[in-house]
Amino acid sequence: MLVPLSNTPRAYAWGSTDAIAALEGREPSGAPEAEVWFGDHAGDPAELEDGSTLDAWIAAHGAEHGVDGPLPYLLKLLAAGSPLSIQAHPSLEQARRGFAREEATGIPRDAAHRNYRDANHKPEVIVALSDTFEALAGFRSVADLDSLLSSLAGAAPEIASLRSRLLTGDPASTLREAVRDLLSGDASELAAEVSRAVAETDGGPFADDVAALARLEQAYPGDPGVGVALLLNRVVLSRGEAIFVPAGVPHAYLSGLGVELMAASDNVLRGGLTPKHIDVPELVEILDASPAPAPLLVAQARAAGVDVFEAPVSDFSLTRVRATAGADARIALAGPAIALATAGAPRVGGAATGTEHARTLAPGRALFVTPDEGSVLVGGAGEVFLAQPGALIGS
Repeated sequence: MLVPLSNTPRAYAWGSTDAIAALEGREPSGAPEAEVWFGDHAGDPAELEDGSTLDAWIAAHGAEHGVDGPLPYLLKLLAAGSPLSIQAHPSLEQARRGFAREEATGIPRDAAHRNYRDANHKPEVIVALSDTFEALAGFRSVADLDSLLSSLAGAAPEIASLRSRLLTGDPASTLREAVRDLLSGDASELAAEVSRAVAETDGGPFADDVAALARLEQAYPGDPGVGVALLLNRVVLSRGEAIFVPAGVPHAYLSGLGVELMAASDNVLRGGLTPKHIDVPELVEILDASPAPAPLLVAQARAAGVDVFEAPVSDFSLTRVRATAGADARIALAGPAIALATAGAPRVGGAATGTEHARTLAPGRALFVTPDEGSVLVGGAGEVFLAQPGALIGS
């Protein structure tokens, strides 16, 4: 079964005013357009042509087409016109424990101070659609932090002290303590030194990183999250490149348009660059503070024009198909899938229903494909991202 999907962009303040409109080939609305959700998540389920929603369709018809309950993933278009908050997501065990605790204490699920709105984890992949996509992801390596902090230290004793602790103590413990202190106000002088340093130094070999921090300081003056951002890898993706963010890894998307695929969850622990609630002890508890390179996810070529972004989770797998006329691609289904067009005019169908029922998709339009189709067929000319459960689902 093929079910056409669309949705209305969500008007978060950080959204771009033109990126999603340009992808869809329409005039901008004038409002920020941050995300378009393609899934059955209750927060904003995708819409069908008759005005109903995907969650309702799955509840009514899913079982007869091999769809066993809600989707384990949520597919999005994400367009950042200004920086998102620094955040991290819990592991599955942490989410279950935290959700049960907050349910037992009676915190309303829509309360601003609630951390766990469901009992699921939220690993995620984002693939750049814009020419560049700028993000922060994971703590920098010790060597990188040593060089960066050295370039900023000068006469700044707190920055020099942090560098010394990183070099002589356990780096993960030091970074976790630095985040805790910055966000709780116990490192107010360090935060002030970071703000002064990004305003007064060019950063030397880290000039682009310091310029990015200066933009964050301008967007969020006095926010201690700028000090947290100093500790994180800055990564600039080119179109088609991706990062994978597992549990506990702090990250923030700063600018650009991308396709995002995540486990179906709304659990967020924030770490700065936001006026929203920050639960510092809970964030520090779930934080993965291990220094490491940026978590890039390299696509694996499976066939001509077919690349798979295979994250090490069972919730989802993301395949990119770049179709050319006369060279159809076939992708086997591991479960219910959503095909989202991002360029050109690709034609998407299912093996069971045949090519006569295939749909030509404009960029920003999607199809829900049920498992009983067996495989997805992509032809025409254009680009499609196919979301479906990961290879380990049910294991």
